[in-house]
Amino acid sequence: MDRRTFIKAGAGAGLVAASGGLAVPALSQSAAAKTLRFVPQANLANFDPIWGTQYVVRNAAALVWDTLYGVDNTLTPQRQMVESEEVSSDGLTWTFKLRPGLKFHDGAPVLAKDCVASLTRWSARDPMGLMIKAIQKELVAVDDRTFRWVLSRPYPKMLLALGKNNSPCSFIMPERIAKTDPFQQITEYIGSGPMKFLRNEWVPGAKAVFERFTDYVPRAEPASWLAGGKRMMLDRIEWIIMPDAGTASAALQSGEIDWWETPISDLIPILRRNRNIKLDIADPLGNIGTFRMNHLHAPFDNVKARRAILMAMDQEDYMRAIVGSDDNLWKRLPGFFTPGTQLYTEEGGEILKGPRNIEGAKKLLAEAGYNGEKVVCVVAQDLAFVKAQGDVTHDLLKKLGMNVDFVATDWGTVGARRAQKTPPSQGGWNVFHSWHAGADCVNPASYTAVRANGAGAWFGWPESKEVEDQVTAWFDAPTLDAEKAVIGKLNKAALDHVVFAPTGFFQNYQAWRSNVTGIAPAPLPFFWGVSKS
Repeated sequence: MDRRTFIKAGAGAGLVAASGGLAVPALSQSAAAKTLRFVPQANLANFDPIWGTQYVVRNAAALVWDTLYGVDNTLTPQRQMVESEEVSSDGLTWTFKLRPGLKFHDGAPVLAKDCVASLTRWSARDPMGLMIKAIQKELVAVDDRTFRWVLSRPYPKMLLALGKNNSPCSFIMPERIAKTDPFQQITEYIGSGPMKFLRNEWVPGAKAVFERFTDYVPRAEPASWLAGGKRMMLDRIEWIIMPDAGTASAALQSGEIDWWETPISDLIPILRRNRNIKLDIADPLGNIGTFRMNHLHAPFDNVKARRAILMAMDQEDYMRAIVGSDDNLWKRLPGFFTPGTQLYTEEGGEILKGPRNIEGAKKLLAEAGYNGEKVVCVVAQDLAFVKAQGDVTHDLLKKLGMNVDFVATDWGTVGARRAQKTPPSQGGWNVFHSWHAGADCVNPASYTAVRANGAGAWFGWPESKEVEDQVTAWFDAPTLDAEKAVIGKLNKAALDHVVFAPTGFFQNYQAWRSNVTGIAPAPLPFFWGVSKS
């Protein structure tokens, strides 16, 4: 029996007990209706949304910490914690005023000094934040509700930087927490968002619990992604960690869980047949698969070795491993930007098109000086998108004659290990896989992974003046046509340098019980407005 058949057989039974599921305590009807059990994409192994960029951490953090601005479903930043902002006529001085009455979960008021400390920590890790930091003259609190950011030159995309939904978001924390070294993890989880994190109930690998913050005052506007009124209809949200897809499917069918973020494609037909379950595409903007190589260490410190991967890899292999046989869920991607959006381009993407060239790739590897050294490939087994890509890469690297050290681990460990710059033989890595939400990949402003600014770049630390020059040119582009011309050059430069290898574009489903309402397609699970009967 193959893996897919085995999973379907186990999931089709619809009984969690038969597949090792969790026992659910008895609750009154009213309490059960106010408690939602959610199976996230991965384990919440750490909970610092600035220290790392894992989506699962960002998704949980959006419940606990609020932001000054938030993008709506048109990716337009709207005021959130901010009541007003003023920009000087020369574009160099931004003055922000907070809404009155904002409180942290410990009862302390949210003050301007908290914002200053939080933005200081965020700007040390985020690519847009680093751009602002490079031109910053001062960031200071003026009074309890007002702070000022003075720059040496204009930064027109300031509000997008403060409101974007890609990691790390500029979450606001109490000053004492925000003063934690940005390269060390925080140990206290106090925010001002609509839900409190119950640290005493957190069991990494099993459960994380959030409780409604009764003093949260939502904005008056309708909720839209990270913008508007975040009205919580639920008193309690339990994140139940279920890395086994068959167990999660059975739990959803039996009603032991309410919402499953990432059901695997193999199980969609089974779930469709259950009238108590609803399904929808999780996010119309989809995802871009990522084969990330470490530019600091051999063999992928040599661009010829990285180009060998592009020459040999077949995106169809990766996409079918992720989505199965449904051709409507994936497409080839000879570039980096989200298909169907204004700046999508395939310029410079020829290396990813046409027949794959294994022999040519072997020749490039030899020219790069590869001579059988170990290639450490770190692959999370508890995240279907990642495991599927890792399995294909293992096979590909073997075909290329590479000596693969396949490290099968969990997503939390990948998140920690990929931050290590040490040589692979000393706890570092050569390859890991991830994915990027399509909403993060529509332009360079929020696209962390396409940057090539060396030590300030995303994990793998690519460095290319040609890529960064085009990023700068995009920020300076005066019209949409000018932006499109720049993005074509950027796409080509990023492929020439092989910032990373895109494995393709794919969409995925989410599934929930029919007695749950308010769930909508989005780049992350938004819980405001969600209710359960």
